[in-house]
Amino acid sequence: MKKLLQKNTFLFKEQLGLFKASNNYDVYDPQTEEIILHCREKNLNPLYKIIRLLIKDLKSMTPFEIEISGLDGIKIIKVKKKLSLVLPKIEVFDESDKLIGFIKLNLFQLNNFEVFDYKGNLVSKLKGSLIGWNFKFLKDENTIATVTKKWSGIGKELFTSADNYILDINDNVEKTSSLRLLIFGAVICIDMVLKE
Repeated sequence: MKKLLQKNTFLFKEQLGLFKASNNYDVYDPQTEEIILHCREKNLNPLYKIIRLLIKDLKSMTPFEIEISGLDGIKIIKVKKKLSLVLPKIEVFDESDKLIGFIKLNLFQLNNFEVFDYKGNLVSKLKGSLIGWNFKFLKDENTIATVTKKWSGIGKELFTSADNYILDINDNVEKTSSLRLLIFGAVICIDMVLKE
């Protein structure tokens, strides 16, 4: 795993756009305010681009494939969702396209996800508030990471669709754990599945 993902705090900034079909993010180190990672949506089918632009309510149902890479362009992880009409399953892969695990929307609590390893074992729950932008990852009912919305100014938020998120991972999540990668991938799920 890249050393960049061993940090504990990340700022995800969605790239601005009034009319955009694909979602792209830059990930910053909040301490240095420097970009450390790129998240780019890849291989978006032209039909889904049209659907996303014309029928915004269907955007969260369309498939996506987002690669997270270093500034050198080398892929670190990939987050992928197929077409889903009801409950999406989002897969997370390592740099070699090996499945690390998957994330599923909870059937009974639609602002919550369940995070599984590649064998299908539940490793964490992601719980969100119904009206807020606050989410927490729980393992054995202990908070292991949080995601909060960072407001970047009222004008920017009102006139664009850009969202910014702060991810804080607790020190007790091992630096080389695949759970860290799944947590990182789940931030994309919050924006692409719930907030779009």
